[in-house]
Amino acid sequence: MIVGYARVSTLEQEAGLEAQVRDLTALGCEKLYREQVSSVAPRAQLNAVLDFVREGDTLVVTKLDRLARSVSHLGRIIEVLEAKRVALRIVNLGVDTSTPTGKLMLNVMAGVAQFEREMMLERQREGIAKAKGEGKYRGRKPTVQARAAEIEALAGQGLSMGAIAAQLGIGKGSVHRVLNPKASA
Repeated sequence: MIVGYARVSTLEQEAGLEAQVRDLTALGCEKLYREQVSSVAPRAQLNAVLDFVREGDTLVVTKLDRLARSVSHLGRIIEVLEAKRVALRIVNLGVDTSTPTGKLMLNVMAGVAQFEREMMLERQREGIAKAKGEGKYRGRKPTVQARAAEIEALAGQGLSMGAIAAQLGIGKGSVHRVLNPKASA
């Protein structure tokens, strides 16, 4: 069986989730698991798909970063898949671990991706330190929390999160965080 997994980090990325689902369906995925959750948060649907797949199945994702957050995380996922004799296909990289070359390419690309992310974070930290030193960086202004009373009042009137977000010109995820603080903690 061909099984698909799609993930986006935030509620605002719904179009990205729809695009992944569309692509996975076009690739012949017979069963799809999807979720809107940060890569570092617990991912119930990722765990569900890893529990579901059986020997001979292929797990398909559109991009590597939709599946794993680091090389070590990818390694743990691959261990689970290999123990179950399940192949992994990453569409945008053209990688299929059902072949020895595919396994090698996946490991090389995962290492490069982690290196690239670490370099980006280092450059970001350097830029922030420089801006702070010049007095130009004060962090992001907490705009949504300042409007919490407004959000709660609109919710009390029965407006949906989407309607509140549209009316206030903010993201639906921001409305969700104000109305459900325990869910975003």
